[in-house]
Amino acid sequence: MVDLALKTLLHDRTRFTITVAGVAFAVLLVLFQVGLFLGLLDNASVTVEHIDADLWVTSKNTPNVDFSHAFPESRVDRVRSVPGVARADNLIVSFLNIDLPSGSQESVVTYALEDFERWGIPWGTWEGNLSDLRRGDYLFLDQSAAKRFGPFALGDYREVNRERLRIIGRTRGAKSFTTTPMAFLDFRLAQRLNAQTLRGNTTYILVKIAPGADAPSVAAEIRRRLPFNDVHTRSEWAAKSRRYWVANTGLGFNLFITVFLGCLVGVVVVAQTLYTSTMEHLKEFGTVKAIGGTNRDIYAILTRQAAVSALIGYALGAIPALLIRPAVARGGLQLILQPSFMALVLGGTVAFCIAASLLSFNKVAGIDPGLVFRT
Repeated sequence: MVDLALKTLLHDRTRFTITVAGVAFAVLLVLFQVGLFLGLLDNASVTVEHIDADLWVTSKNTPNVDFSHAFPESRVDRVRSVPGVARADNLIVSFLNIDLPSGSQESVVTYALEDFERWGIPWGTWEGNLSDLRRGDYLFLDQSAAKRFGPFALGDYREVNRERLRIIGRTRGAKSFTTTPMAFLDFRLAQRLNAQTLRGNTTYILVKIAPGADAPSVAAEIRRRLPFNDVHTRSEWAAKSRRYWVANTGLGFNLFITVFLGCLVGVVVVAQTLYTSTMEHLKEFGTVKAIGGTNRDIYAILTRQAAVSALIGYALGAIPALLIRPAVARGGLQLILQPSFMALVLGGTVAFCIAASLLSFNKVAGIDPGLVFRT
């Protein structure tokens, strides 16, 4: 049975090549599009997942971490007085305008704290001393800004909201969902740069729960004391930030269409090839039945053909997807291909190809064994 399956599948090498090429294209399309999608979603919550806060206090109905709303900074004192709170600090997240040497103007998303190091932000490697941010009109700028803003060096000056700030540090890997570069500066400086909205205000309160304290109880008490604010755990806030972009930008629907088209291409190509091959080898299948083979044996042959096409096509699609990741990263994007996701695509590829073989099986199942004796 195995030899017959491979013999009929490889009888026409050109057709077999077209089959695996179709499957490979479908696999590459799905891996690439979904991988980029996951990379973008990772940017949507990257700061939430890196900041060492157990709870986030936000204004009511804040949609995601980038689109913050201001509320009085004095509310942090109420949070600090809640039993079970180890520490709590104000955080400002806001978009500011930065004037470039070219004369153009861009946006930068700024994160402002009084003490960055205690909250583990910025993460990764950086140049400069974070404690120096408190000593003047300074900022840290992420390296990704060089792609959009042009090259910069420590000691350079930039005008942010019409005030001249000096770049004293460089971070890496800090980008928002919109790919807008991030800057980090002192809390009071951020209030001054956007005094109309932020004077006396903050946009978030970061909360670290004391060891042994019950997190749900602490969150409930904060909600009771701050009825006009929302309180989220880190995982809840990260998930909400990601959901916003999926539900409100059409990305979720776009991903569905892409995956659907990729699966459709693979199924149609495999179904057409196997059906054509089956029609050309009806006598061989009739022989299988004539010597006592059952429909189960016939389907085993077709299933093996579909599985071989799926596995070879998957390999030819997955390998290029893995190889182009460095090029995508150099372009400023992430292509996330987790092992679990790769395994899911492999399983889906095999399942869809086997499902495509059903068209051929329906044709062969009712074949007359006497066909082999006819001229």
